[in-house]
Amino acid sequence: MGSIVRLAWICFLLSQPILVSATITTPLPDLYEASLTELQSGLTSGQFTSVDLIKAYFTRIEEVNLHGPELRAVIETNPSALEEAAALDYERLLYGPRSALHGIPILVKDNIATVAFEGMNTTAGSYSLLKSIVPEDAGVVKRLRKAGAIILGKANLSEWAHFRGNLASGWSGRGGQCTGAYYPRADPCGSSSGSAVASSIGLTPVSLGTETDGSITCPANQNNIVGIKPTVGLTSRAGVIPISEHQDTVGPLARSMSDAAIVLSIIAGPDPNDNFTLAQPTPIPDYTMALSNSSLVGKRIGVPRAMFLNDTMTGNDPYVNVIFEQALETLKELGATIVDPADLPSAYEIYNSNNETVVLDVDFKVQLNAWFDSLVANPSGVASLADLIMFNNKYPSLEEPTNYTGQSILIESEATTGFNASYYQSLAFDKELGATRGIDAALETYTLDALVLPAPGYTTVPAAIAGYPIVTVPLGFYPNNVTIGSAGPNTVYPAPGIPIGLSFLGTAWSEYQLVGFAYAYEQKTQTRLQRKAYAAAIPTTQLADVMAR
Repeated sequence: MGSIVRLAWICFLLSQPILVSATITTPLPDLYEASLTELQSGLTSGQFTSVDLIKAYFTRIEEVNLHGPELRAVIETNPSALEEAAALDYERLLYGPRSALHGIPILVKDNIATVAFEGMNTTAGSYSLLKSIVPEDAGVVKRLRKAGAIILGKANLSEWAHFRGNLASGWSGRGGQCTGAYYPRADPCGSSSGSAVASSIGLTPVSLGTETDGSITCPANQNNIVGIKPTVGLTSRAGVIPISEHQDTVGPLARSMSDAAIVLSIIAGPDPNDNFTLAQPTPIPDYTMALSNSSLVGKRIGVPRAMFLNDTMTGNDPYVNVIFEQALETLKELGATIVDPADLPSAYEIYNSNNETVVLDVDFKVQLNAWFDSLVANPSGVASLADLIMFNNKYPSLEEPTNYTGQSILIESEATTGFNASYYQSLAFDKELGATRGIDAALETYTLDALVLPAPGYTTVPAAIAGYPIVTVPLGFYPNNVTIGSAGPNTVYPAPGIPIGLSFLGTAWSEYQLVGFAYAYEQKTQTRLQRKAYAAAIPTTQLADVMAR
């Protein structure tokens, strides 16, 4: 009998406007900037429901994703989301919320698996995986669902997490060209392009991205949001379409450090399906406890200038270093001791090294073939990397349209011959360059608590090859007189108003400290609030609009 009552309640919620108590006078949160705390408060008080939230976010996506500015941040939405939201609303009434994410919609990158019967695909943006059936949810998705979150949809990305060839960031066969919301046709960076763009303008409260080298950090940097690239092994990669088990990691892209910390606290933890996670320290901290305005007091923060702040080598616009120097002054005001320079001994070797490419090429072929083998079904018939290359050539209208034909990385990876001596030598040298003679050497030599750099350039590389964390927060925006550059056949970078990020780097498992440092800087500067997206890219639908229907 209980299930009949529950079903009737769900049907009622889906078909009826919600009558909000006249005693509730708190204004509805503005979905462009709404925090997880504000949304959870409104849900708990009965001001609105999760069904209302899903309807509002769906409508906001509809406004700007394939219409208006055509941002193409979202590949598909979850056809089961409204039913799931109604069930979670009912559960809340009976038992209260499971967690800070109960009834909260979350967008996930399209390389993060969700069970097919829910109605969504998992394709890394490729038609070769359309309608394929994964065996189960990704490990991080399981954690989100257990916490009561609702998977809102799948975010667009650079196809195969930007491991296909010389293609513009944010483009995939299925999703088309994603663009940033702070300048028309802005390069969104990648590969977690859609996750970042969607979070930046409130198409979702928060999203998940993945990073192998730069794929959370760079999109956070160029979309005026927070990104946490965790230590490899803090969050599970089980059920994530891989590039390399040695560098892949999953993390949040959010509008605030607080929201990112909430999500990281839920998705972090061991997973028997990912052996790397079994090496993490226990217990997993509550990262929200690191959120203190005084986190930087008495801390020693190093500036690794050699190579990383050389515009000739990084290709950065000179303005990046101008605002970075201002950020260093802010860190001093917040009580930090700035150790400058605090160079990485391996900096110039990192710049010249090809070891990362060797490792990724080998890992990708082995692990992608294993992914194809793990599928319950794949209607395209693609069962290997070799098949994928042929599929792309066979269906050029889908996978090789004009200006998006490259698959040189796939071909390069297919030519590898497995785990040979060259591979293991490169893997060991990566760890030496990134960690032993890289980040750890600088931290130990100068007795540092963390390193800080502008996010653009080579900032992500040492952390990538070491498997170490990066936390990125908004730093500033390109000035109106910046020279507009071409980033791809249909995208530009830099351009006026496009955001720039500030990255804090540390050793393995130092996320708690980095979250605190980034939060103190964020609260002092409030950079995100200083500029909004361009007008056409801002959805107008708010909760009141869907609740009034």
